[in-house]
Amino acid sequence: MKKPEKTNVMRVLDSKKISYTSHEYEPDPTLTGVQIAAILGEPASNVFKTLVTLGRSGAHYVFVIPVHAELDLKKAAKASGEKSIEMIRQKELLPLTGYVHGGCSPIGMKKPFPTFIHASAETLEKIYVSAGKVGFQIELSPGDLINAAGCVPADLV
Repeated sequence: MKKPEKTNVMRVLDSKKISYTSHEYEPDPTLTGVQIAAILGEPASNVFKTLVTLGRSGAHYVFVIPVHAELDLKKAAKASGEKSIEMIRQKELLPLTGYVHGGCSPIGMKKPFPTFIHASAETLEKIYVSAGKVGFQIELSPGDLINAAGCVPADLV
């Protein structure tokens, strides 16, 4: 049996001594977050996606929300103290964060950005986010994710 692959996200969590469970599935960039939740056997409310945005000030912000939800840009702007927020273009994601679309994690980006997580995460026992590579998810406690990624809970959807 081959040893499971370690992603940068897993190495960051290991270095912080944060426990997690990794989940691997057949990488398919056409899968939606809701479909990935089904593969994991979890409700979509427990699986979160990572979105990277640009504020009017020129600063970048990261938002972590349930895969079935849509980021409310007005609420995102309010949470970040910006006049307005917009999604970055997909081609900007890799150079900015080090992650590709479908494999973006709030943990272990090239540089830290202000990061916000939907407040519903705090009500969950466990949460799933990308492990930094398409086909890999990590399961951990919301508190550990909030600590590891420096997330601020907020109403975002």
